[in-house]
Amino acid sequence: MRKMMTLALAVLLIACSPKQKTETRDMNQLSFTTEQAAWMSVIACDEAKGDLVALESAIHNGLEAELTVSQIKEALSQLYAYTGFPRSLNALGVLQRVIGDRQAKGVKVLMGEDASPLSEEYDALKEGTRVQTQLVGKAFEYEFAEATDYYLKAHLFGDIFARDNLTYADRELVTVSALSGLEGVEPQLKAHIAGAHNMGVTEEQLQGIVVALAANGLLNEAGRLAGLLQTEWPQGKSNDAYAQYFVGQSFLQPYFGGVANVTFEPRCRNNWHVHHGTVQVLICVSGKGWYQEWNKPAVPLTSGTVIAIPEGVKHWHGAAADSWMQHLAIHTQEQPGATNEWLEPVSDTQYNSLQ
Repeated sequence: MRKMMTLALAVLLIACSPKQKTETRDMNQLSFTTEQAAWMSVIACDEAKGDLVALESAIHNGLEAELTVSQIKEALSQLYAYTGFPRSLNALGVLQRVIGDRQAKGVKVLMGEDASPLSEEYDALKEGTRVQTQLVGKAFEYEFAEATDYYLKAHLFGDIFARDNLTYADRELVTVSALSGLEGVEPQLKAHIAGAHNMGVTEEQLQGIVVALAANGLLNEAGRLAGLLQTEWPQGKSNDAYAQYFVGQSFLQPYFGGVANVTFEPRCRNNWHVHHGTVQVLICVSGKGWYQEWNKPAVPLTSGTVIAIPEGVKHWHGAAADSWMQHLAIHTQEQPGATNEWLEPVSDTQYNSLQ
């Protein structure tokens, strides 16, 4: 069994380049730029969902952002431990096809360095136990399933995490992004959010996964992760340009990909309004609030709530009376000449009736 697993892993992790690393990298720090981290997040999530069409596009964009083949290959190979060999192998096949297409067209592909060779004295079980302890925050023994405990320590955290073409922080960003794409694994996602912190991923970098997924149409997946982060997002600057359309104080923090985080102080809400020629999606990332469509009951907003607002529907959204609220706002299916029609304020009588 052990030899078969090692052989399978070796097949997956064919070297991208024989070059030896000349410096020791900090394994508890992301090696990606902000843009690279965003595309790696999307790549991992698409792999987990098994969406090969979206994955192909994400890989192209990741390579354009100068992610290396070595980094993407390593991430997709690691994910077999979290999403299964079929998805991992399918994704590796997509990567191989993308590389061939780009090379045939003369488009530059950065191969990158493979992992450094391990010494003959390397003890996978011992080192894997150390890495797992750091990730979990304490010693972990899965006594109910001793074989699984061994595979986790010696193979996942020993064999795989020892490969230094991705850092521990890189690997946890990949894992969190992938688990965000799977339904029914919230306990594992929550555990890996904590593990990501322990491996050096910052709160801002975890928030960046949510933004990247949202900006690329992975809205429910972004909401799933946002609902478990339990964190305050950057408030941004006073939303002065739109203050006339709000009751109370709001703040605006723009992100890449047309995503904006809007922060509402308690009782703050925007006027009734209508989006013409576009669908707006709201992802609540912090606090409590309300969303309401004309002639319909108000819907509570809590961290992780995803609301898709149809084109042409009159509505408003804002904070609860006793809580700040933050949501991401994304426009999708946008048509040429799309506009936003601002209407009357939400009166105190209307607002105070909410329960």
